[in-house]
Amino acid sequence: MGLGPGSPEFLAPAAREAIANAQVVVGYNGYIGLVDKRLLQGKEVISTGMRGEVERCLRAIERALMGLDTVIVSSGDPGIYGMAGLVLELIEREGLQDLMEIEVIPGIPALSAAAALLGAPLMHDFSVVSLSDLLTPWELIIKRVRAALEADFVLVIYNPRSRRRTWQLQEVLKEVKKGKGSALPVGIVRNAAREGQKVAVVKAGDVDPDSIDMLTILIIGNSQTRVVGSKMVTPRGYMEKYQHKQGSLK
Repeated sequence: MGLGPGSPEFLAPAAREAIANAQVVVGYNGYIGLVDKRLLQGKEVISTGMRGEVERCLRAIERALMGLDTVIVSSGDPGIYGMAGLVLELIEREGLQDLMEIEVIPGIPALSAAAALLGAPLMHDFSVVSLSDLLTPWELIIKRVRAALEADFVLVIYNPRSRRRTWQLQEVLKEVKKGKGSALPVGIVRNAAREGQKVAVVKAGDVDPDSIDMLTILIIGNSQTRVVGSKMVTPRGYMEKYQHKQGSLK
């Protein structure tokens, strides 16, 4: 199930109910820390660190096979870079499809939280790419980035930079400036809907990669994206199609 971006205000009622009714709660250490401690009282809590995804999902499946109501928590939405897919793959591998009842409870993904803070940058078609090469080769990642830019998608970047991955974002920004120019609007959101939230809209040529980390999402505009006041907007086309029929406030 999805916890949303982190703030309790954005935890969906269905997700809150699932945690409240669960006997076992499983998740990454950092995500467990986002859950209201009162919701965890009296429950078995299983948490692991980074790269412990398979272990904690297997432990969750074991608890469920014991007849315990078990939830696995992911930040954002569990089906967007979350644990829903891995759980289904493991259940398929173990041949447990007919022995378990599985429900995927959605959450507000980080891209939606970031987009709302930036204005309306995702009003038209967009693509989402993670720069983490832990599970995906860099050659495929940059191929997808180039394809999205060529197709004039708004481009959402997850996992842009880490202590180990310090050069990939610079390569993406080179592609952006080469294909779209240095003046293209780029939204930068760190800790969306969490403590320490930071929001900025800058030009592609002014993005400072050294100020960006794994807690940051970038939304790179397309050829139509512009800045209105302090907000980004990517027009859907309503103004061009309907404004001559519906007048104005003047």
